Amino acid sequence: MNGPFLAYGWIGEEASLMFALAIGLAFGFFLERAGLGSAQKLTGQFYFRDLTVFKMMFTAIITAMLGVFWLHWLGMLQADLIYLTPTYIWPQLIGGLIFGVGFIVGGYCPGTSCVASSTGSLDGMWNVMGLLSGIFLFGELYPYLEPFYMSGSMGQITLWQELRLPMGISAAIITLIALLAFWGAELLEKKNATK
Repeated sequence: MNGPFLAYGWIGEEASLMFALAIGLAFGFFLERAGLGSAQKLTGQFYFRDLTVFKMMFTAIITAMLGVFWLHWLGMLQADLIYLTPTYIWPQLIGGLIFGVGFIVGGYCPGTSCVASSTGSLDGMWNVMGLLSGIFLFGELYPYLEPFYMSGSMGQITLWQELRLPMGISAAIITLIALLAFWGAELLEKKNATK
């Protein structure tokens, strides 16, 4: 988020860290205000009772996608210069499954567990300890896991390149899918609200 300022020398390392701290605190504050520091609210999505997390994440994705598209189209952003994390299909699939199971069992994702623990939630604190333990364990086992970690490389890919469609058409399709998903989420919430 502060990359352009730091890259062009408009701010220094200390100011960059202050930007990161301010953005992180604001993000945590708004997560907590939205009720996402509650494991009950978060796990409600798995029972289709409360799809707030799904709607919030999809809204963030659509907002970022449309922002990148329009800024690129207006010549204010070079989309091809945005760094993309390379795709390694097998480790990322397995990692996603582990993340999903951890989310269901623990009731939190990494960000919301930090939010919950900052409000004094013991289950949030246990989740953060599990998160840190997992990071430490992965770091210690990395030399043995590296071949798998680097398997299935697909490079830096985008959805619009994979679909072989113009960026604008892809953005329009994803936006339409999001609108339909929001409508479906509302129906599911109403249907399962009393269960």
